Amino acid sequence: MATQINVPTKNEVSANNQAIFDQLEKGLGFVPNLYATYAHNETALADYLALQNRKSTLTAKEREVINLVVSQVNECNYCLAAHTALGKMNGFTDDQILEIRTGNVSFNEKLNALAAFVKNITENRSKPSSDAVDNLFNAGYTKANLVDIIMVIGDKIISNFIHGATQIPVDFPAAPELETINA
Repeated sequence: MATQINVPTKNEVSANNQAIFDQLEKGLGFVPNLYATYAHNETALADYLALQNRKSTLTAKEREVINLVVSQVNECNYCLAAHTALGKMNGFTDDQILEIRTGNVSFNEKLNALAAFVKNITENRSKPSSDAVDNLFNAGYTKANLVDIIMVIGDKIISNFIHGATQIPVDFPAAPELETINA
């Protein structure tokens, strides 16, 4: 699929989005192409960043597990690349990131329950198995955590769909391919 939607430059977006571009450049050193693509809409970039940065009961590592699993299920190369980089920044090794993407986390029992739940609910289009839910709660996650997990899943699905529809260029180092994906 050829890119049909451009990545807008700062001069092509509204004044409000230009201010957000300035904040992103200051904080990240650049404006990621996916974020820039949200700026085709007057409010979408600010709305998305508010969702992404909302207060959560989950740790940064737990959010990265969710981001990696959802992006793998949805085969989003952009988000896999971005969250491989973020996963490393949050202390995961290359091998751990590859394992997380399969929905199986042998190195941490609690994160394993989270990854398995996220894979199950994403593959089953919002309807997790009762075992996946039970395992999540048995691992120590709470009802508040469940709501936050689903919020992060929704956040990542939005980005996966934006990239899937636009195929804008990936501006992070490519994530390695999985040799095999656990069924």
